Amino acid sequence: MTVIESVATINRPIEQVYAFLADMNNHQQLMPENIYNWTSTKDEASFTIQNMAKLALKISNRIENQELIAIPSEEAPFDLELKWTVADNGDGTTTATHIISADLNMMMKMLAAGPLQKLADHQTSRLAEILA
Repeated sequence: MTVIESVATINRPIEQVYAFLADMNNHQQLMPENIYNWTSTKDEASFTIQNMAKLALKISNRIENQELIAIPSEEAPFDLELKWTVADNGDGTTTATHIISADLNMMMKMLAAGPLQKLADHQTSRLAEILA
């Protein structure tokens, strides 16, 4: 299993960060420009990654003010889990961690690990910008 992680400190209370992440409609704002055909509800999102794949995700687990897990709701090119964890820093800020776990063979890992890391980093930095 390939695990890709990105962390950001958000200048908002944990409840606000969690509430934003808990609604899949908000995740479009976190996506890079190579994402299109976005459709979403509170619990699901589907989109196309330019030159790669179409992906449909659904929230599989929510622990209020702690974590959210999204998994594919349709056939995906590989097993995938997207997890957001949030932690209260005690000073009105929140640490948000985005973890992408993907079951990649060696060839897929060479191709996908870099873009997945860029995606995770982009999403955490966008989250910090949006909730600044």
